Amino acid sequence: MERNFPIQCADFDRLVTDSVEGTRVEVSGMPDLSDPCFYADREYSWLQFNARVLEEALDERNPLLERVKFLSIFGSNLDEFFMVRVSGVQKRITEGIKEDCIDEVAQEQLRVIREELLRQLPINDSCWNEILEPALRENGIEVLNYFELSGEDREKLRDYFERNIFPLLTPLGFDSGHPFPHISNLSLNLAVLIDDPEYGERFARVKIPPMFSRLIVVPEGKQEKIISSFEELKTGRFVWLEQLIAANLDLLFPGQRILGAYPFRITRDADLGFDEDGDKDLLTAVKQRVGRNYFGPAVRLETDYTMPEKVSDILLKNLDLTRPLMFRSAAPLGLSSLMKLAQIDRPELKYEPFEQKKHPRMADRENIFAALKKNDILLHHPYDSFESVIDLVEEAVDDPDVLAIKMTLYRVDDNSRIIQALMKAADRSKQVAVLVELKARFDEENNIGWAKELERKGVHVAYGFPGRKTHAKMCLIVRAEKEGGIRYYVHMSTGNYNAVTGKIYTDCGYLTSDSFIGKDISDLFNALTGYSRKDHYIKLLVAPQTMRHQILERIRREIDVHEKFGNGHLIFKMNSLVDYQCIRELYRASRAGVKIDLIVRGICCLRPGIYGLSENIRVTSIVGRFLEHSRIYYFRNGGKEEIFLGSADLMPRNLDNRVEVLFPVSQDYIPVMRDIILGIHLKDNVKARLLLPNGRTERIYPQPEEEELDSQVWMLENRGSWDIKTER
Repeated sequence: MERNFPIQCADFDRLVTDSVEGTRVEVSGMPDLSDPCFYADREYSWLQFNARVLEEALDERNPLLERVKFLSIFGSNLDEFFMVRVSGVQKRITEGIKEDCIDEVAQEQLRVIREELLRQLPINDSCWNEILEPALRENGIEVLNYFELSGEDREKLRDYFERNIFPLLTPLGFDSGHPFPHISNLSLNLAVLIDDPEYGERFARVKIPPMFSRLIVVPEGKQEKIISSFEELKTGRFVWLEQLIAANLDLLFPGQRILGAYPFRITRDADLGFDEDGDKDLLTAVKQRVGRNYFGPAVRLETDYTMPEKVSDILLKNLDLTRPLMFRSAAPLGLSSLMKLAQIDRPELKYEPFEQKKHPRMADRENIFAALKKNDILLHHPYDSFESVIDLVEEAVDDPDVLAIKMTLYRVDDNSRIIQALMKAADRSKQVAVLVELKARFDEENNIGWAKELERKGVHVAYGFPGRKTHAKMCLIVRAEKEGGIRYYVHMSTGNYNAVTGKIYTDCGYLTSDSFIGKDISDLFNALTGYSRKDHYIKLLVAPQTMRHQILERIRREIDVHEKFGNGHLIFKMNSLVDYQCIRELYRASRAGVKIDLIVRGICCLRPGIYGLSENIRVTSIVGRFLEHSRIYYFRNGGKEEIFLGSADLMPRNLDNRVEVLFPVSQDYIPVMRDIILGIHLKDNVKARLLLPNGRTERIYPQPEEEELDSQVWMLENRGSWDIKTER
């Protein structure tokens, strides 16, 4: 029998757990939407996303080496989570202690994070130890422990160690005459205990050289060369580098008895800490801090289960860490290094390759501008090749009628053809202006290098603002038309101008010669590179000026239209949903009866499925072969439908502290976006997970009358189905 409960924050967790188990949780009356119980914890929600990545490593339907990649991604995601998110929680705790005011919320967050990780990390360990590593062995890819090697193999590897690794090792002791060594971010180390004949037990740290692969290929037969590129291999035997070093420490500590060598790894705060008021010269500020992100306070210590408590106590004390920030592993530390195995030449153990094709109406590069005069073009990457975007920029460089090119660059690939094209355009005396976002996290050094190179070639380079990032992805081409006058051609995107991620991220790009959009983009560039205070745009939603207000107004409009005519419907696809104001309006829309479908890959702080509050909201998440990266916002609006695309998630940082753009698609493309791109994702019953009120997710299974539908597989098999042939 279904039971109804008026909801109270004190027992909310119990009630949402009951709702998952079949008990109906109901809000009676008008709820207080400022009550924090209606919002899932951001950090916990992110951990649930990463658990979905781990599920892909466990999923036998994925090819073996792809499962290894997912396990690697789970580890690298967790590294970034500690560097960015946990470091922020830890700062609030330490700053509170300094002020004699402990942040109880931060303390609780840290407890929840640890509790959830203690649930996930053993799954990570067993995934490697009990599933993937044995499966690799069965396929001739043997990742061995050192003790499994024969005496002959050990002799060969000892010789390699002496010639190649030993000269790079620097043991650092710790005693009254030797300060505790500095340990860099994400470095793998050995804590070595030795028995000195004169002084007794001593502690030393040995850093594992990062220039070597974590997995050393064991030479076969008379092979003398140690293989460093796994692309040459189809099978092979490998041994962990830290185990090889630990087995040969007698060469590093002659005359000493080695009592033990214990691997450990630390993670540090990666926040560059810009002073929004004091950093008047942004380029100088980023240069000064860019190396410092690896030397922030430690936020995590990883060890294996062999490390004695007396050794971990030394590390915790000198790293200024508490024991809740130490995590023990039954698997090798830093499994993000397993990504190297994906290079092995075994196509049958990987996803079937697919050929990216250029958009049919952009295949003839010399007629791109003519095609855009007729109608807009939608690109859906990676199903549509990113080469089409590169062709657009390169054709703009070669076209003598193009007068100017303006672009924003956030994350670009090495050897970027787009950057080469922009420098070539400057050489040809075209006006080229580029805004390079220096504060793109973990890409700061790369972006500084590109910015200086562009400047040397005569490109006008701006660096954005100290107080906010420029996250909008847009390219403006100004062309003198042969029939007279100036025309704007625009490319806007949900993703970066990056040919590498263009093959593995799902993003939407949009090309148009719409004069109103062109005028908006031109005005926005003037605001970015100069002192324009433009705060009104004709077609674009621009943050931080108007985007928040316009999104909230459109949700409220959907409520009003639904109350008059019914059939209210919102479909939002994004990376993260965190903003409380947006969530409150979505709750109000649900209470009014508006149907709401949310596709949120990562963090979602909204709690769906609570009767009287969010029973009309369905939230799914898709983690698969490609990283779901596009942001799409659909408003039914009583039949006068609108769809906006862009790079902005519904997060305070995107709406209030970044330069972001959401741009409309033409009415011709709305059925395509609604029924194909959004519609197929909503029907996914293979990779999709359904979000529950308690913040966890559950797998969606096909109903008896349904066939299995993997949205990404469908898109691969039906590439080009989103193209339209209408003309202006």
